[in-house]
Amino acid sequence: MWGRLQAIHPFRAQSSNPDNIINPSIVEAMPKYIPNSRFSDCWASVGDITFYHRNGQCYFRNKSVCKFTRTIGQIAVSEIHHRALAAWRTLDHDVQLRWNEYANAVPSHRPPFDGTSHITGHNLFVSAYHGFAQIGNEHIPEPKEWRPFPVVHIEFVSAVEVDDGGTLRINFKVLMEDGCDAGRYRLHLRMQLTSPGSGVRPGLMRTFIAEENVSSNAGYEAALLVEDYKAIWGLSLPEYQVHCRYSLIDTVSGYRNNHRKMSFLMPIGI
Repeated sequence: MWGRLQAIHPFRAQSSNPDNIINPSIVEAMPKYIPNSRFSDCWASVGDITFYHRNGQCYFRNKSVCKFTRTIGQIAVSEIHHRALAAWRTLDHDVQLRWNEYANAVPSHRPPFDGTSHITGHNLFVSAYHGFAQIGNEHIPEPKEWRPFPVVHIEFVSAVEVDDGGTLRINFKVLMEDGCDAGRYRLHLRMQLTSPGSGVRPGLMRTFIAEENVSSNAGYEAALLVEDYKAIWGLSLPEYQVHCRYSLIDTVSGYRNNHRKMSFLMPIGI
């Protein structure tokens, strides 16, 4: 005897609108995702909903859709990415398998962080390609085993205008754990300058690379040059609020570690 199939309707947030569709103006702020027997947790996006985590709790919101007007720098990065994808396709299959093997040991940059997920060899290859490109050495990287990055901490030292005020030179003290090969690493920052007390806007962050590799793990000062910094963020102030995400680039392998966040006030010296 044939049974009757019952359709399972997709999950929708409960709200006061008659169609029961997510509407940011009427649902509770930061609605929580409630685990069920089918899905214990969610990440990324599906349809017009984006799932995200904050303080260990999963939330969801409408997926932002906007017209993306790319800057010259973003176009350049996109072109590098396309070259990386094309380079991967030129590799022998045996070489691709080696990349996959080495990728198994790489900590995931996205949840879950319990060791059950890892990136692919393709991801690792493209990351290494971008890493070398960012330090001005774009080429097809060779597969190398992943080695743990040293513990690193940076402290703001000073910021002065150079080149008649058009460029900002920012100095950071870089502290690494004892015994590491500091000379193979270079400081990498994603940074936003805004008015004191203002919050971070990730879309306004820009990428900057230290002028040279770290030469010592005991208080080495790394310098970053920010050209046309007033024009980038449309501000001319005696002091800025800085929001940044910093990490290291391994100049031998091209690999990068997970970033750390930092915010501080930055007075401009003379």
